[in-house]
Amino acid sequence: MSSGPYAAQHIPGPAPGPTAPGPTAPGPTPQGSAVPGPGTAPETPLSPFPPLAESLPPLRVVVADDNPVVRAGLGALLSGRADIEVVAEAVDGRQAWDLTLLHRPDVVLLDVRMPGVDGISALPHLVRISPVLMLTYSRESEIVQEALRLGAVGYLVHGEFTADQLVEAVRGTKHGRAHFTASAADALLAHIRQDDPGRRDLLPDGLGAGMTSETTERGTGSQEPAVMDGRPGQFTDAFEHGATEGLSRLQPLVGQSFSIGRSADASNRHQFGLSSREVEIMELIAAGMSNQQIAATCFISEKTVKNHINRIFTKLHCRTRSEAIARWLGTAPGAGAGHFGGR
Repeated sequence: MSSGPYAAQHIPGPAPGPTAPGPTAPGPTPQGSAVPGPGTAPETPLSPFPPLAESLPPLRVVVADDNPVVRAGLGALLSGRADIEVVAEAVDGRQAWDLTLLHRPDVVLLDVRMPGVDGISALPHLVRISPVLMLTYSRESEIVQEALRLGAVGYLVHGEFTADQLVEAVRGTKHGRAHFTASAADALLAHIRQDDPGRRDLLPDGLGAGMTSETTERGTGSQEPAVMDGRPGQFTDAFEHGATEGLSRLQPLVGQSFSIGRSADASNRHQFGLSSREVEIMELIAAGMSNQQIAATCFISEKTVKNHINRIFTKLHCRTRSEAIARWLGTAPGAGAGHFGGR
């Protein structure tokens, strides 16, 4: 190396700084936790909410009624519910049979009085396919009893139920739960109360043995209403001959009793000056209903029932239910036939 002023000299570089940290080995993992490997997606956390219920198929209904307005109203009401679908509409019993056989619905809504084949004639054949709920204006006791005897699950009379009650009845019918409006329940109760001494022999443990013949004698003097026997051949005969014998044999008797009851109501209303609501409540009182039962039947509160009863008592000039019933039925002292008691 050369020496002198131009000799190469050593120039010191920057002092080395701290060494950059390199990759460190993974430390110990908490016990029970898994370390996802390369390319593994992290686990999805569990939902805090319960799983969604599987949607059930809608309840399928066939409506049988000869009135197009009734069919349209029922179709709109029921199909507006997410769990109900009206799959077909029939105008008489024959078409109800065909459509029920075709669609196999969960419930059939059946009217009584229809042209051609009526509901009573079709009923014993429809119940072999699907549950049947009677939905009709016919409230006569004999028809209600016959429909139930032939296999109807329930009996609803138009004007005696709300829309929600109808929907609930349709849903219940699928599962065999019986639903009745007030008129149908009264008819069923009257049938149960009919005296049948032979049935007391069927009670266990000697129950009812202490009843005497004097206690149970009633002597109604009325004849048994003619009813259909439900033979399969009757339905075919009705198709072939256009007959509605089952219903026609019931109509003369029940039609007469119904018209008599309505004329009596009008006479009472004129005699005592009762409002239509008061007439309705007085009829329920005469039927033996309590205030609570009347409130449930009329969809009003018990307090409102009591207010109506107070006004009825004032108009009938009586102080007790028994006095009111006696005046209403014309059995009060001094009340003759066709007279419902004076003021």
